[in-house]
Amino acid sequence: MEMNQKEIRIGFYVCHCGSNIAAMVDCPDVAKYVGTLPNVVLSRDYKYMCSDPGQELIAKDIAEHKLNRIVVASCSPLLHEHTFRGAVEAGGVNPFFFHMVNIREHDSWVHTDRKEATEKAKGLSQAAIARVAKHKKLEQKKVPIHPDVLVVGGGIAGIHAAMTLANAGKKVYLVEREPSIGGHMAKFDKTFPTLDCAACILTPKMSAVGSHPNITLLSYSEVTKMSGYVGNYDVTVKRKPRYINEDLCTGCQDCISHCVFKEPKFADEFNENLSKRRPVYIPFPQATPQVVLIDPEVCLNFKRSVLTDKCKKTCVEACGEKKAIDFTQKETLLDIKVGTIIVSTGFQTFDAKRIPQYGYGKYPGVYTALEIERLVNTSGPTGGHVVLRDGKTEPKSIGIIHCVGSRDKKTNRWCSRVCCMYSMKLAHLLKEHTGAEVYNFYIDMRTPGKGYEEFYDKLLEEGNHFIRGRVGEVTDWAFTKEEEGKLVIRVEDTLAGYVRRIPVDMVVLATGIEPHSDSNDVRRLFNMSCGSEGFFLERHPKLAPVNTFNDGIYIAGCCQGPRDIPDTVAQAGAAAAECMALIDKGHIEQEPNTAFVLADECCGCKSCLPLCPYTAITFDEALGKASINEALCKGCGTCVAACPSGSIVQNLFDDEEIFSEIKGVLAYE
Repeated sequence: MEMNQKEIRIGFYVCHCGSNIAAMVDCPDVAKYVGTLPNVVLSRDYKYMCSDPGQELIAKDIAEHKLNRIVVASCSPLLHEHTFRGAVEAGGVNPFFFHMVNIREHDSWVHTDRKEATEKAKGLSQAAIARVAKHKKLEQKKVPIHPDVLVVGGGIAGIHAAMTLANAGKKVYLVEREPSIGGHMAKFDKTFPTLDCAACILTPKMSAVGSHPNITLLSYSEVTKMSGYVGNYDVTVKRKPRYINEDLCTGCQDCISHCVFKEPKFADEFNENLSKRRPVYIPFPQATPQVVLIDPEVCLNFKRSVLTDKCKKTCVEACGEKKAIDFTQKETLLDIKVGTIIVSTGFQTFDAKRIPQYGYGKYPGVYTALEIERLVNTSGPTGGHVVLRDGKTEPKSIGIIHCVGSRDKKTNRWCSRVCCMYSMKLAHLLKEHTGAEVYNFYIDMRTPGKGYEEFYDKLLEEGNHFIRGRVGEVTDWAFTKEEEGKLVIRVEDTLAGYVRRIPVDMVVLATGIEPHSDSNDVRRLFNMSCGSEGFFLERHPKLAPVNTFNDGIYIAGCCQGPRDIPDTVAQAGAAAAECMALIDKGHIEQEPNTAFVLADECCGCKSCLPLCPYTAITFDEALGKASINEALCKGCGTCVAACPSGSIVQNLFDDEEIFSEIKGVLAYE
């Protein structure tokens, strides 16, 4: 039953927000003015309304003054609407009889005239008073949460999140599109600043994931479809054929050694194409799962030509009675149901060929940092022996160029956060392996983490050279006898104040971190947002750094932005904790500001169907009417604004409430 307007008793509170609002808005004057408006029983100003005393004040006033509507003029509803709704509910009033006015971002922060800002605050507050009188009682709905979790991406973030959830007794599906989990970390030799063996840290976690009873590992697979809503997501996973039966393969690798190709012939992606592999292979010795796969692009058995006769299927013979090899395998689709999802799809490194003046791809002595990671690794293509591409020459002088593809308006403006530290790590390892003179060319040295500055000091003590200045070019033009047969790095030394030419045998490009090239496809698949750089966008950079705007979907690791391993692991743990909080609660309370269709007025034009970004609207062909799934609806209002017949209405934003607010602000003089 609608409340009589004479029974409406409104309490108004204006917050000083320390000096954020009070410095530009006369808060007591605003409170005094609002106190004269119709239906306003109580009007106060207070320094910090979001504090415990501020919230207690609201609950106390509701009881003492019999308030049934509350308006708070303070900061962004995104920050504290939930806080104040809780305070109103604690006072015994329906939380949706509350309205919030943003006089910080919309007023005090954008004005320079105190008088004008105060007048604007009065107008906005008057509009809210008119609006809240029209609010209706609403109830939050509870949606049950399916207990299983999907983790997308098997790098260190996905591994840690999956293990955290699995150890807590949750069922986890871990999907990785590569043949093995491990991500970029699996390619590293050491980790900064402690120089721990990367494999020694990562391999036990990978093995634990592969053997954990609560984890279903779906490697060499991709998510192709997702539908549903928080707590009840339906996901389709495409499983690519390995041409190996995972259940039958024991990882003996006899098929690899018996392949008709006696010598490896094809580029090894894991070793950054610095070595060769056979058509049947395992990505790297510690791969999880320990299952080989066959590359149909180069395997002779898949070639429809006379070459087919050259394949004697010796791999099949070597497999013997296990009969794990199956050349007839096809792509399969697996449908799973989960309640929450963690997206940890990682990053890609900057393509150094985009900066041609550094000579990558032109001069054989120019390498990327990831290629050097494989060269210094004892399980790498050269067994840890650092030599040039000729396989013989050991470099005596090495230049490491920082910020390649980072902090540059022509490529990426952001700092990739890890480049300074991994460049110094590689400087240490290269000096340790070769005894070479190592030069670091940097713009600014950024070492903000625990033990990072100490690592920098250690590199200085080891005799590494640090030259401040952006490198102009890498060339093989020799102007002096010393430069003959060398790569010459031309750089302006901003500390010494002149241009230097430094001849070296090897150049290492410290390439930055970028979003994956298909990150937009992933974003659309999971209904997430991304920033201008292309990294997935969190709900709030401080208060909700792993949440997305799509409830029940969380992000972790470098897909959200550049970060190092400790920060990645911490964020993965936070995402896992958010999932557990939802699962253990058993349900989620959905905001009631959803849209609904007035069936009698719906003309069946279907104009709303393609507009809904959450696919919440369906059409009943038999009745010729549209309907909205409230569990999927996020209250964006797109369909409400677009409906030509006006048959779609949204709770908290119906015409009466909106027009009352407009009249309220226009009535202020």
